[in-house]
Parts: sequence; structure tokens; C-alpha cells
Amino acid sequence: MVKRQAYQPILITDAARSQNDQLTSRQKRYVLMMSIRVACLVVGAILASVHAPLLWLWLPLCAVGMVLIPWLAVLLANDRPPKEEHRLANKFHHRHRDETPPMSLTAEERPHKVIDVET
Repeated sequence: MVKRQAYQPILITDAARSQNDQLTSRQKRYVLMMSIRVACLVVGAILASVHAPLLWLWLPLCAVGMVLIPWLAVLLANDRPPKEEHRLANKFHHRHRDETPPMSLTAEERPHKVIDVET
């Protein structure tokens, strides 16, 4: 006798984000980070031209931003989200799911729609 599996609905919240959505979010993050880099460049140029106080502190900070941010932006733009089994959140919240896909309901198991007909 074949053992029947319990019906488990597939939730849309369990679906991975589409490739288009992933690409769009990576592009937005890249543009934001490169905008911060441009801001560091402009602020560094302004501070150097006006000989601002604590210039010895501000210029290295701007230089680190101009060098480190583009490197991080490229790494993050080319990175994909981790696979479901490697996400840190899944290490703490174990989901007990069957490895086999859910089976469809038989005609007897399906909920029946009751139609109220006035006579």
C-alpha cells in the first residue's frame, strides 16, 4: 500500500526573488555607493582648497572613501544573494519541510464549494 503524503501548500513567500529584481537592487546599491564616492571626492577637494581645520583628519577619511567604496561597490554589485540553505537566518529558524514536493489533492480531499440555490 502506498503511503499518502499530507498536502502542503506552496507559499509565494517561499519563492526566491526574480533575477530582474535582484539585478535592479544591485544596480541601485551600486549607484548609491558610487554617489557616496563622488561626494567624498567633492568634499575632499573643497576641504583641501579652503584649508579647513583638521585637514589632516578629513583628507585621509575622504581618500579611504574614494578608494574603498568603489571596490566594495563592485564586489556587492556582482554578488548574488546566498542560497536558501546558506542564509544565516535559516541557521536559527529551522523549517521542518519534507524534501519531496507536495502532492495534489484527490477529488475526495478537495474542499467542495457549496452553492446555495434558492428554490
